[in-house]
Amino acid sequence: MIKLAASILSADFSKLGEEVRTLDEAGADFIHIDIMDGNFVPNISFGIPVVRDIRKHTKLTFDVHLMIEEPSKYVEQFVKSGADIITVHYETDRHIDRTLNYIKSFGVKAAVAINPGTPVNMIKNLLTTADMVLIMSVNPGFGGQKYIDYSYDKIREVKKYADEIGRDILIEVDGGVDSTNIKKVVEAGANVVVAGSAVFKNGDIKKNIELLKGSI
Repeated sequence: MIKLAASILSADFSKLGEEVRTLDEAGADFIHIDIMDGNFVPNISFGIPVVRDIRKHTKLTFDVHLMIEEPSKYVEQFVKSGADIITVHYETDRHIDRTLNYIKSFGVKAAVAINPGTPVNMIKNLLTTADMVLIMSVNPGFGGQKYIDYSYDKIREVKKYADEIGRDILIEVDGGVDSTNIKKVVEAGANVVVAGSAVFKNGDIKKNIELLKGSI
């Protein structure tokens, strides 16, 4: 079953708890939480206290995407704050295999993300450990960017490697996905699709989620 991960980076931060409750009621499957430190990516979003506070508003899966330097330092705190999946970037962790196993030691799912310019074969060996691969289909740091078309090939490549080793892992795609391309993203092999702007545009979350799910 395809999962829709609603990215709260596009939400109204002044009423974030309410927005999260609306996502839950509207049929989102995951809450995608982008943590940015202003170093690894050129933007700052929010941190551990926000994750902890919005956890009170829903039981949906918290898909926490760490776009930060030295992510292993913060894993335990994010777990305690309510994370169900923690994603770390290949590009920012010198000991990525160790970090993935460290995440899993807390009983949550571990994921590895790659930027648009990072070849899939760089994480091939990690597919025996990772529960999910996140393919960035835009350059990370800001919402509302245009989907990068070569991402389709990267999705297919991850799916091929996973099939070869017999692992039914989650393949997530993040960036520029909307009702015009979500079907093609899923057909390429993705089973978790992140959408931010496409979920929150015009303020009609329920209608937007219905449109996205209906377009698959």
